[in-house]
Amino acid sequence: MAVTRLFDFIYHQKENCPQEKAFGHKINGEWKYYSTDQIIQMANQASCGLIKLGVQPGDKVALIVYKNRPEWVAMDIAIQQVGAINVPVYPTISPGEYEYIFNDAGVKIAFVGQGDLYEKVNSKFHAIPTLTDIYTLDKAEGKKYWEDIFTNEGQDEVEARKAAINPSELATLIYTSGTTGNPKGVMLSHDNIVSNVRCVNDLLPLDPGDIALSFLPICHIFERSAAYSYAYSGINVVFTGTDNLGGENGDLRAVQPHFFTTVPRLLEKVYEKIYNKGLELTGMKKKLFFWALSLTDNYEFDKAPGFKDKIADKLIFSKWREALGGNVKGILTGAAACPMKMVKVFSAAGIPIREGYGLTETSPGLTINTFEKHGAMLGTVGPAIDIITVKIDDSDGNYREGEGEILAKGPNIMMGYYNQPEKTAEVFKDINGERWFLTGDIGKIIKGAGGNEFLKITDRKKELLKTSGGKYVAPAPIENKFKEDFLIEQMMVVGEKQKFVSALIVPAPEALQNWCENNGVKWTSMGDAIKNPNVIAQYQKCIDGFNPEFSHIEQIKKFALLNTTWDAVKEDGSKAELTPTMKLKRRVILEKYQGAIDGIYGNT
Repeated sequence: MAVTRLFDFIYHQKENCPQEKAFGHKINGEWKYYSTDQIIQMANQASCGLIKLGVQPGDKVALIVYKNRPEWVAMDIAIQQVGAINVPVYPTISPGEYEYIFNDAGVKIAFVGQGDLYEKVNSKFHAIPTLTDIYTLDKAEGKKYWEDIFTNEGQDEVEARKAAINPSELATLIYTSGTTGNPKGVMLSHDNIVSNVRCVNDLLPLDPGDIALSFLPICHIFERSAAYSYAYSGINVVFTGTDNLGGENGDLRAVQPHFFTTVPRLLEKVYEKIYNKGLELTGMKKKLFFWALSLTDNYEFDKAPGFKDKIADKLIFSKWREALGGNVKGILTGAAACPMKMVKVFSAAGIPIREGYGLTETSPGLTINTFEKHGAMLGTVGPAIDIITVKIDDSDGNYREGEGEILAKGPNIMMGYYNQPEKTAEVFKDINGERWFLTGDIGKIIKGAGGNEFLKITDRKKELLKTSGGKYVAPAPIENKFKEDFLIEQMMVVGEKQKFVSALIVPAPEALQNWCENNGVKWTSMGDAIKNPNVIAQYQKCIDGFNPEFSHIEQIKKFALLNTTWDAVKEDGSKAELTPTMKLKRRVILEKYQGAIDGIYGNT
């Protein structure tokens, strides 16, 4: 069958490669799986129920869960089949943000998962005129349960509505987390996402019946499009959270996946744990561990492993693969820049890491480093996918030679921002009668082996800072490089309108404690440690080690160690320093840590 709408993916699976364990998750410690037919049955019953509730084509229905689950998939299909619009929302936002998004979208019904989600949405029920009902995906006394709407009556109407849905119609409204201001509703059509999924699908090293682990938020377009791709190819999807991935009893060992998507920060955390375990070794075992790790510095894609690499693999890296389940064919990372060290270390260990690039507005993929020969280049986000044309616009002259804003054109580019024609106009540019999307990212094209052209991202256009000497500095490449040091959890480069560039550094707690214990520094707390001269000297050593890789104006002259953590959610109700996809909220950080910045520049 031809796949042209998002709900077609599951029917394509039924027709071509039906699965007994199409989607699964853990309930009360036990794994529960749903077959292709069961997912379709639930979706159809829910579709009939939505029609019975009076849901019309074009109505907005919100889906919110903390952990990905098969019910989300069934409900997503159910919403689409009746011509309604799925509005997936991050679970970690505040009640006020729910109020803004629900009112902007005009949400009619909300389906929510466990935790405080019902309470958060319900607390704003009175302030959302369009909202008529809230249903829970888990039974709870006094609350409406999603299965209560299930019915088999009205399937003919469901089929009629499905047949009437055009691929060019709006399928979903995804509200971007953003680093400032209110989120914008990105309008994506069926064709936007389907065209992207079908193009990227053949680039993944997977076969029907393989297992994919899914733990990134499915409300984000990166994980959501991956889930559609899995359904298209007959890949068994196992949903879990990030709280029990590793360890002897972790979900990676239990599920033994062949593939998963992730964000760089999770890779960094895995690496930190591996590194710290290496520090705990003694004698020959410790020497072998760090010898093997040193070999990864010379890793290159498509380079055949040498004798030393094979020894390191047998003695050390095979254990890493076992910790990830032993079957991983590949991992795709996105949503934020991935430090090259992470790509090298894991790939050299036989756990192939590939980085892709895209935005919510591009459904999401624009480029991807592939798993085939000459399909990947270190330090880049890969070649443009087949349906996309990418070009570099250097017309404003603020960048190095060959660099400029990344523009894109293709069938996966969004319809626009909901209710915001002015904002939509700002991100499109007419060039010789063609409509190009302005990504807001700065990059350049690099020629690679096999004749491919690879995209290298160098910074965000809005994040360039300008020193008092009039020099532009791109913070992201500096931050990504320095975060390769296991002592640095987070870092933000500062220096706008200043004579020199500095950094705010959030130490990695576990790594720093281990360093202190191995270097004769008594550990009492993070606050005490960052004041210790030996600790400060160690971070200065890190600065001195990386600085030569950057131009004089880009080098870090001073830094401040912060006794804090930067999170996407703050339990104390304060402003979060990170977006849900772990990007820095630079304005928030500048505001919260202005005192530390003043101390660096002597403005106190």
